[in-house]
Amino acid sequence: MTAVSADLIRTLVVDDDESVRRLHEAYLVDVPGFVVVGSIGHGAGAAEIAGRSDIDLVLLDMNLPDFSGIEVLHRIRAARGSAVDVLVISSARDRVTVRQALSARIVGYLVKPFTQEAFTGRLTQYRDARAAAHAEADLPLGQGEIDRMLQPSAPASPAAPPPVSLAKGLSASTLDLVRAQLDPVRATTAAEIADAVGTSRATARRYLDHLQRTGEVDVAHRYGQRGRPELLYRFSPSV
Repeated sequence: MTAVSADLIRTLVVDDDESVRRLHEAYLVDVPGFVVVGSIGHGAGAAEIAGRSDIDLVLLDMNLPDFSGIEVLHRIRAARGSAVDVLVISSARDRVTVRQALSARIVGYLVKPFTQEAFTGRLTQYRDARAAAHAEADLPLGQGEIDRMLQPSAPASPAAPPPVSLAKGLSASTLDLVRAQLDPVRATTAAEIADAVGTSRATARRYLDHLQRTGEVDVAHRYGQRGRPELLYRFSPSV
């Protein structure tokens, strides 16, 4: 691969459909800050390239001809740890696949089909979050932050706490659908989740409130020029 600027996010596109790979590459051209440095349609080659090359980001499909995207994720993590980010782009949305992908520390999960606007928005959010994280890493620590880092961690509890039971009126299947819409990078509103799951906004809020109580989501506020602040939800992985 030819040398590219270190300021650009070097991206590997992985999908078994060549036309889809070309489409994603074309989308990336329109997003400032990214450059495509590889494109491949099978898992073994994807894991090899991501493991040996200077790749910053992998756009990874879950359905590959030789083995699953989950196996690619595991091989990437074994080879490079967290040195490379992975954004899943797939039609797979079953709870097992989504949970396994989230546990492998992905930066996002974009469900096919989607618009170019959705693709651009997700990549832009990732780029901005990455830049903010790098900027924060360069800031000197304050005395209080250093003192907190020096404090010993609390000993682990000998027994795991009992699982939180669902409140009356909540179903496990709908809860899984709501979880599948949450992302650790992209903030989501209750209205967006309600539209995706097919529930009312009030129902989506009930499930999001439950996930907030269990520590599975982080909640932030977005303030407009007037009116009440809008709540934004992000998945908060425990692994």
